[in-house]
Amino acid sequence: MPEEQQSQPPRREVVTGVPRGSRRMPPAHTPARSEISEQTTLGATYVRALMRSQLRAGLAALAALVLLVGLLPLLFLLPRVASGPLVWVALGVLVYPVLWCVARAYVIRAERNESDFTGLVTDPTESPGPRRPD
Repeated sequence: MPEEQQSQPPRREVVTGVPRGSRRMPPAHTPARSEISEQTTLGATYVRALMRSQLRAGLAALAALVLLVGLLPLLFLLPRVASGPLVWVALGVLVYPVLWCVARAYVIRAERNESDFTGLVTDPTESPGPRRPD
């Protein structure tokens, strides 16, 4: 009997499970969401960074408006003959697309800031919410 057992090849076992590389590792740090909800110094820094980036976006939009629309009075200083119809065209037609473009650029930047902040705050293992295409 011992000779028969030795002549058979050793039995192989198949192990099924999650591959080692795809196992969920515990986070090395506390998620930023808890830092913000607990109102720690780090959480306040995260919120301050978001507020600063939103303020920069707003100031950039304001500067663009001041430069583009604020220079209209210089256009009105042209001699009266040339500037008569030009004033009405500038005020009635040209200003609105400029305002729309500046506002649209501001909204896109503000949404990107919020999306970046949300990506920083959420746990990477959670599924992200719906994202607007850029």
